[in-house]
Amino acid sequence: MGEDGNTSAFNISYTNFFLVGFPGLHERRPLLVLPLTFLYVTIISANGLVIHTVVGQRNLHQPMYVLIALLLAVNICAATAVMPKMLEGFVHYANPISLHGCLAQMFFIYFTLLLDYNLLLAMALDRYMAICHPLRYTDLMTSRLLGMLAILALTRNLGVAVPLVVLTSRAQFCRTAVIRHFTCEYIALLSIACGDLTFNNRLGLAMRLVTVTFDLALLGTSYTRIIYVAFRISSGKARAKALHTCGSHFLVILTIYLSGLSTSIVFRVTKTVSQDVQNLLSAIYLLLPGALNPVIYGVRTREIQEHVEKMLCGKESAQEVREKPKRLQNRRVDGKLPG
Repeated sequence: MGEDGNTSAFNISYTNFFLVGFPGLHERRPLLVLPLTFLYVTIISANGLVIHTVVGQRNLHQPMYVLIALLLAVNICAATAVMPKMLEGFVHYANPISLHGCLAQMFFIYFTLLLDYNLLLAMALDRYMAICHPLRYTDLMTSRLLGMLAILALTRNLGVAVPLVVLTSRAQFCRTAVIRHFTCEYIALLSIACGDLTFNNRLGLAMRLVTVTFDLALLGTSYTRIIYVAFRISSGKARAKALHTCGSHFLVILTIYLSGLSTSIVFRVTKTVSQDVQNLLSAIYLLLPGALNPVIYGVRTREIQEHVEKMLCGKESAQEVREKPKRLQNRRVDGKLPG
């Protein structure tokens, strides 16, 4: 053993690991399988229901609803990148995973997380155009613009996720083969690495700070302008609708950013927090958005809520109720119904 208490003196680097999430629970870990399976099924079902509603209703084929559907699709991908392996680890105490598998999981976790950030920025742009420039909205929010935003988002995601994965792949994992976490997060992998990891730690923190600071600055500027313009709208109904829509987006922003920031701060600043608490915070920021986002958009977005109620309960939407007398009148005019 070397002076630092690891096996670096023998130039050993593990390439196969064991994920052990919530290690403090010991034999009670299998009790988490049922509630977490229910959570996973709920995430897929709730997000899938809203996505199906947006795809199936032609009047929802607008940029705002398409972006919501994309955000919920990312929620499903993020949960799928984490939950199956997490559940397997609770069935078996030691959950084996290779280094390549670990790096692939880490890539998908951060790629989907950055997709969330990018979609929130696109939603802010969409609402800014719709409320601040309503007469030019259809001319500005074109499929070409959305395609350019998609390319920028892909470039940004790869520019952040790939360097983290490459740096991690070059580290020497000689402390232990046991990762005391349910997933292969960047910090969890670095905790079992040996050697000088100063650059890795600083790069991870810098990327987190730059990404979050840049995003929050753009989001804050956009929604400040949106709220200012909304309060100047003369129609009370239009003003209330604009603020209500922005309120839904704001709730989602708080859910995603606050959960991620709190986890990052605890991991890097607080040394006395137990491993189980760190695991719990990671589970919250990885899974909470997927559980809450379909509820926020399904309940607070009237157009989506009405179509979901119709699908589940057979209830007519308000738009169909308003259009029904007009359809009946047209049928009378055509001679299909008696006057």
